[in-house]
Amino acid sequence: MDIDLHGSWYVTIIEGTPIGDIHITMTMIMGWIVLLILSLLCFVLGRNLKVTNISRRQALAEWIVEALNKFVRGNMGTEFDAYIPFVGAVFGTAIISNLISLVGGVWSPTADLATELGWAVVVFIMITYHKIKANGMGGYLKGYLDPIAPMLPLNIISELATPVSMACRHFGNILSGMVISALIYGALGVASQALLGLIPVIGTWLGTHIPILEIGLPAVTSLYFDWFSGLIQPFIFCTLTCIFIKQASETE
Repeated sequence: MDIDLHGSWYVTIIEGTPIGDIHITMTMIMGWIVLLILSLLCFVLGRNLKVTNISRRQALAEWIVEALNKFVRGNMGTEFDAYIPFVGAVFGTAIISNLISLVGGVWSPTADLATELGWAVVVFIMITYHKIKANGMGGYLKGYLDPIAPMLPLNIISELATPVSMACRHFGNILSGMVISALIYGALGVASQALLGLIPVIGTWLGTHIPILEIGLPAVTSLYFDWFSGLIQPFIFCTLTCIFIKQASETE
């Protein structure tokens, strides 16, 4: 087993397996950890449920379920209740993946475009399924020729743009937040060294070991780049998922 470090990526190569060399990235590892956290959370919230005299834990679980039901039904209607578990799974996975970067030095799976593209491809397949179900295969293919046949290339691009835009919107916000936060930390570290370096004799040592400007100030930007963006992007992704699937199910 060889382990190489490439920036924020850890690549593990397991050689001599029955299916050949296996490349495991940090995104995959953190994705498994996120799924484990989500599974444990569901287990804790869903065990020992009661009808009366419910605990605070059960009250929280019921509030999450009711909020999720209201969210999906508000965007799609009750006829799409079967999608509530899917939307909930994407919502929970996205939130934990985004916020896990708050733990120092931990790589967020959503900072890798492949993660969001995977979600978007699944949503695209669902959208296509409902379009074919509503209009038939012939009607679905005919839609690429509307309003005139020469529009075929543009209609194909427009169709493919849906999952790409959904993925890039989420990925761009999360990655940019991580990059900006890292730049702020770096700039404040340099500023601390310059400021404390003005102190005679021990200034250089203080600036290197006590980056005073990094204390407290980054928390202000973290409220937006980590917390607000980390919570709002899953909401936007799931809202678009519901809206696009709902629209696809309507007969053209």
